[in-house]
Amino acid sequence: MFERVVFKYKDLEVRVSDHANEEILYLLDHTIQGSEGGIRYSLQNVSPRIEAYGDKIRFVSLYKKNQVTGTIGSCFRISGQGNLLYPSTYLRYLAMQSTYQLEPGWKKRRKKPLVPEREDSFKQKTLEIFSKPHLLDLHDVKEGDKHIMYAFLESMNERSKNLISQAGYEYVRSFLTVAFSRFSPGKDNRVSKLKEEEKPEILELLSDYYKNHSLFTTEYSFYGDKYYVLKEEGKIIAGVSAIPGIHKIYDIPGIWGRVIMNLLPRVPYYRRLFSPGEFRYLVFDAIYCKKGYEKNLATLFESVCASEGYYTGLTWLDDRSYLYDKMRTEVNMGALNRMLNAKPGLVYIRFLNFDEKEKDGFYEAPAYISGFDFS
Repeated sequence: MFERVVFKYKDLEVRVSDHANEEILYLLDHTIQGSEGGIRYSLQNVSPRIEAYGDKIRFVSLYKKNQVTGTIGSCFRISGQGNLLYPSTYLRYLAMQSTYQLEPGWKKRRKKPLVPEREDSFKQKTLEIFSKPHLLDLHDVKEGDKHIMYAFLESMNERSKNLISQAGYEYVRSFLTVAFSRFSPGKDNRVSKLKEEEKPEILELLSDYYKNHSLFTTEYSFYGDKYYVLKEEGKIIAGVSAIPGIHKIYDIPGIWGRVIMNLLPRVPYYRRLFSPGEFRYLVFDAIYCKKGYEKNLATLFESVCASEGYYTGLTWLDDRSYLYDKMRTEVNMGALNRMLNAKPGLVYIRFLNFDEKEKDGFYEAPAYISGFDFS
């Protein structure tokens, strides 16, 4: 394990480490995610997720007087296929001290430096880390190589959008949260856990299914050995990874948000679907479905919920993707999805050493939104 100071200014330091120390874990466990006007929540399973990233995660942390005041996790993987295949770094746990964020419209209003020159220089050096992955001491990541760094942001989170725009990131795609729910889920005997010898088959199916998606990865598709498949006549027609998740929900905006937060937990059956104090759900990741069989996804999801002891599942899909369109129009997703009015999420990418033509594919192709990264 390592931790090193990248640079410092007065009583501020920026450090890079390959692990989350106790202070970082405490900060992440007690940070309320989201933004005003959006869903606000806290993660309840940070430590095991960090452990799953292994030696492919780095933390860039801001210290003031030797105390952590902010941190960002940078997760390395190879993503995409074909012309979209590149070394990638995904930014997770994005949260920075407010002094490193500017208000909306800062580019238009700025007439003079908002902070002293040296402090402004420190801020710029901090932001540069998120366009220079070679500073993170990741294996085989060299300065001058083609690389993409990306983050998923809420559309309502103006501060984070301003921050990441300052670091040179570009808005590329948008995605939506999709919920599945059943009051009394039942098992289907056609659904079973994936066998070890079947993994190469599902990997091939997934690779073909998402061949035209950017950011695609199968690295965490079998996390926890909870990949389920639906078969007909002995052949796989659908599959999904089920990752248990827990959130504590503080606020959901809008009229339906008030209903979900205040009414559902008190109504029989509906309280099974949602409890703000401990919202238990399955993350549906690495979804595969043979084309033309999309209605069967409801059967698969329901059986997985029954097998794992859950009533609700969540997934995140590019809102202009084939799968999103089919799930929206052909799959009975249940009551919670009909009430959910989540704002779009945004995909931001920093392209390193790319020409404009190479960038075009990322704007045109649907983005693969890894459910593991949200769990």
